[in-house]
Amino acid sequence: MKPAPPRTWRLGKLTLTACDLGQPHSGLSAAAWCGSLEVPENRAEPQGRKIALKLAVLRSGAQVASPDMLAFLAGGPGQAATDYAGQIGAMLEPLRAHRDILLLDQRGVGGSNALDCKADDKTANDDTGFDPAKLRAAAADCLKQVQSHADPRYYTTTDAVQDLDDVRKALGVPQFDLVGVSYGTRVAQQYAMRHADGVRSIVLDSVAPNEIALGQDFAANLDNALKLQFAQCEKTPACKSAFGDPYASLMKLRDALREHPHDYSYRDPVTFAAQTKHLNGPSLAGPVRMVAYSPETAALLPLSIAEGLKGDYMPLAGQTQVLTGDMADLAENAMQLSVICSEDADLLAPRPQDENKLLGNNLVNGIKAACEVWPHETRPADFHTPLKTDKPVLILEGALDPVTPPRYGEQVVKNLSNARLIVAKGQGHNVIGRGCIPKLVGDFVDKLDPKTLDAKCIDKLGPMPAFVSFNGAEQG
Repeated sequence: MKPAPPRTWRLGKLTLTACDLGQPHSGLSAAAWCGSLEVPENRAEPQGRKIALKLAVLRSGAQVASPDMLAFLAGGPGQAATDYAGQIGAMLEPLRAHRDILLLDQRGVGGSNALDCKADDKTANDDTGFDPAKLRAAAADCLKQVQSHADPRYYTTTDAVQDLDDVRKALGVPQFDLVGVSYGTRVAQQYAMRHADGVRSIVLDSVAPNEIALGQDFAANLDNALKLQFAQCEKTPACKSAFGDPYASLMKLRDALREHPHDYSYRDPVTFAAQTKHLNGPSLAGPVRMVAYSPETAALLPLSIAEGLKGDYMPLAGQTQVLTGDMADLAENAMQLSVICSEDADLLAPRPQDENKLLGNNLVNGIKAACEVWPHETRPADFHTPLKTDKPVLILEGALDPVTPPRYGEQVVKNLSNARLIVAKGQGHNVIGRGCIPKLVGDFVDKLDPKTLDAKCIDKLGPMPAFVSFNGAEQG
């Protein structure tokens, strides 16, 4: 008996096929309709190499969906939207009643001619921090791997924006409702600047303003967020009694690791494989920064720092591994290099005022070192100009975001005539799935009236009390 033919759906000029999209490091999957669109790698040479863009559509529950389609723009740079179909579908559930959702893997990631690099075991397990010489060497090795199938100069935000518009036209969609998260907010702003006719509304979650150079403020933003997060501990008698001043303890731990780097062993919480890591002053910033992204993990930071001062680094290491999975270092994330080297690196400079912060100037120096090796194009002359539009815009920020703080949202909203900024108390980076925010986003996209949006429910969100032991938090 012959197997049944695959179910297909003709949408615009594309034929999509029923598929299940799995989530990395998880048994979860989501039903979708998958397809691809072929585009020139270098649009100045349309007869040259072609690349296939992987896309998927989460279909609406309506018999006839709204003509405008939601386009979800993933973060990173380097995340593949189709890898998180289940999470995205859940976050945008209120909108799925009437709208289809587009997930497009940006060129260079996922199923869109990924610029993947495999580091050797020695490099993969090197946690010595941002060493410029090692980053240059890693970038050179990565470049050798990707050059067989890609020219890294053409994997930028500007290229991705044109890809997105090509997909819109191929699907026959008159306008997108753009939803960008983190780096995806840069894509959304650039798309709105260059293809305004293709935009119905914009949601920017954890926004990176067009004007900034990615990486320049990371050290200051992290320190400011940590101090705000740790202030919650100092307000709680049980936490203050247990940990005193967590920020001072963190700096003490950093200084101790500068003087005496430490090798430690632990079992990976996902694979249970034995791991050995090297921790020193510069490399401490990586795990702390990752843990600070969300209130749930940030609540464990004072306890994890205290354990580190006792010589036990497993609490911090375990949390970091769960959060990052197989996340590559900067020099191994080739699409990220193509974006930052073309769009930001020449604007970055180490700053004396950042030198003694936890992250210091290591990330800036690391970016500049890797970009000495990585091929890149020049950005459009107006790339870093503020977005100015009368399209409806909703901006979401977490009050304790260590990467894109609320002042970024304030910077963007002042140039917009039909926009609203909402700050979620006690929250970190990427807030669109928190509390009542999915419903607010749904109301905004349906009604296109950000200024009259009833956001009182946001007040129910707040900081998570710090853990004073591994059994939980105690309120004094």
